[in-house]
Amino acid sequence: MASALNLLLLFFFISLLLSVLALMLGLKADKSREKVSPFECGFDPFKKSRVPFSLRFFLITIIFLVFDVEIALLFPLGLLKITSDLVFVGLSGLILILVLSLGLVHEWNQGGLNWIY
Repeated sequence: MASALNLLLLFFFISLLLSVLALMLGLKADKSREKVSPFECGFDPFKKSRVPFSLRFFLITIIFLVFDVEIALLFPLGLLKITSDLVFVGLSGLILILVLSLGLVHEWNQGGLNWIY
């Protein structure tokens, strides 16, 4: 029990030391106006460097992630057919494909897949 406590304390102090070291190394020494301004061939910048990003990119990314995870759930079904009941595997695959198809139809009807309104 004492060795586990010592090991836990050692890990805590090592992580604390690494965190403090990362914070100290990450500090910027010179925060003058010239250092933090964007560089455009020696001229003053013509426009703001932080242009608003379209929310459509984020929505398409979230839709992709949802469908990607659902498709990744279909991959193990090929291995399950060897050890499990074929009716169970087939029904599970059918339900996953049905959910995926209904989600696609819903996004299509809501206009989530239309890039230009």
